[in-house]
Amino acid sequence: MRHFWLPLTLILISFKAVAQDTFNVFEASISEMQAAMAAGRVSSEQLVEQYLVRIEAYDKNGPALNSIVRINPEALLQARALDSERRATGPRSALHGIPILVKDNYNTVGLPTSGGSVALAGFHPNANATQIDKLIAAGAIVLAKTNLHEYAYGITTVGSLFGQTLNPYDIRRVPGGSSGGTGAAVAASLGAIGLGSDTCGSIRIPSSFNNLIGLRPTKGLSSIYGVMPLSHSQDVAGPLARSAEDLAIVLDVVSGFDNRDQATEIVRDQPPLNFVTNLDNVNLAELRIGKLAEFFENTSGAVSSRIDEALEWYESQGVEIVEVEIPDLDESVAASRLITQEFRDDLNSYLAEFGSDAIGSLQDVINDGLYHQAVGGALQRSAEFEAEGDDYQTRQEARVLFKEQVLSIMEVHGLDAIAYPTVSQLPVQVGDPQTGSHCSLSANTGLPALSMPVGFSASDLPIGLELLGKEFADAKLLAIANAYEQANSPRRAPSTTPALEDGQAPQAQVTALSFDQAGIQFEAVLEFNQVRNVVSYSLVVGPGSEAELYSVTLAIVEDEEKSGSIVHNLLPPQSLSVSGEYFMSSAFREAYESGRTQLRVFADSLPVGGASVQIP
Repeated sequence: MRHFWLPLTLILISFKAVAQDTFNVFEASISEMQAAMAAGRVSSEQLVEQYLVRIEAYDKNGPALNSIVRINPEALLQARALDSERRATGPRSALHGIPILVKDNYNTVGLPTSGGSVALAGFHPNANATQIDKLIAAGAIVLAKTNLHEYAYGITTVGSLFGQTLNPYDIRRVPGGSSGGTGAAVAASLGAIGLGSDTCGSIRIPSSFNNLIGLRPTKGLSSIYGVMPLSHSQDVAGPLARSAEDLAIVLDVVSGFDNRDQATEIVRDQPPLNFVTNLDNVNLAELRIGKLAEFFENTSGAVSSRIDEALEWYESQGVEIVEVEIPDLDESVAASRLITQEFRDDLNSYLAEFGSDAIGSLQDVINDGLYHQAVGGALQRSAEFEAEGDDYQTRQEARVLFKEQVLSIMEVHGLDAIAYPTVSQLPVQVGDPQTGSHCSLSANTGLPALSMPVGFSASDLPIGLELLGKEFADAKLLAIANAYEQANSPRRAPSTTPALEDGQAPQAQVTALSFDQAGIQFEAVLEFNQVRNVVSYSLVVGPGSEAELYSVTLAIVEDEEKSGSIVHNLLPPQSLSVSGEYFMSSAFREAYESGRTQLRVFADSLPVGGASVQIP
């Protein structure tokens, strides 16, 4: 069965009143939504409506994050049915009526699953992913599919089907990947929570870059059946969230044995980890955490300073922090990689199992050029790879030895976790290669690792701390992170996607200024655009200017008795007109919103300190 896809603007025409006076989805937690629905303050249908309006305002317009690939056209109908069920029999679970976002490599019957590629733009799998079935059974609503780095084969989130997703904290930069669409959308409150996958960092990196929390679970803790594969030995799948509690709620639902995923055999007879009930079940004073020395080498100071501050906080709570090393770490990582070795055959088997007619193999994708250039080299290497001798078996054995080595080090040092930066470098500008990922320690051993937010750089970019644990220590890692979250409140919403007012995003504010003093004349127009986080400006020097104008600058007023500190030059010497834009720092944005910004004018006819013009 095929579906016709309507533009979101047409879907919105059929809406009733959108925003509720008593409840707003902006930064709302799952428990807050459930409490509001239980009290009759909002319905599931109204939650869906609010999220769709936010998608229209911020993903398609404003900062234009480009994180949402497709809207589920049945979402409103499903929400109405769940509202009726709630009234009749009560909620099924903590996810009843909650709109969620799903990375577009999870099978969703009724919605195409593209892997971010034009090759599979119309591919309708014949079965849901196991995790999707579990979430739907719990009452969750698949609101939309999110963008990803094509085939999940990269960490900047660009692909041939939907292009580049932007980071809501700085729309000039990447959101991480491969689950960058989910990361950006969850950070921007375009859904309650989102699903991602992680072959080597694809949950943890976008969590780090978007001020979110995300767990790469113990391999086999949850099923990857129906998730488009990159490497079945390394693939895991699960949620990214704005809070530890939201993450726990979804992990409790999606974890468990699945006879269609052999890796989950390890949990067939295991009791559930009970993420929610164990959130507060940790005594920090009894913990010992290893600081992995190798992963702090060549780390940006902006990153390492925040990580060190977080570890110092843990130490202040009684956690013992010890420095550790893993001998021959780089060699162990290189010897145990399997993505190139497994991708071709895994993808081909997936396409055959789930009913792809138009595209039957990776070679079909390559032959027809149906991929973005960003993944071309990786796809070609996987397609041409031929194992020599016992290479594949040797790599599998290396993974076992690597895992044993890491566990031995944790045992010798009595460690509950190993800590290091999720990514040692800040998010790069769009188009640049991202470096600094420490994804392989978890990915190549199968051990769980969690990325947790620990603050921001001076340039307002989120930073994540990663904690690696022993097998099945997933709930303990989350409890350790939750303790930090409760005490330090590291979550900060992106300035580019604020709460809507009467269903509308904040409008740009335009200010016109004139200056006529000491033989200097100019007209300036400033436009402050919160949802793009920029000041656009144009300035023209008047014909009546007789003195030499040196410079016109933007400044922040810190003290009413002092001139403002300069943050950006608008007009340099020997210029008569200029236009451009300044990407606002949080300090400048806060100063503007509180009326503490000004133009400072410097000329030969003015005192050395220049003259100031207050920006209203």
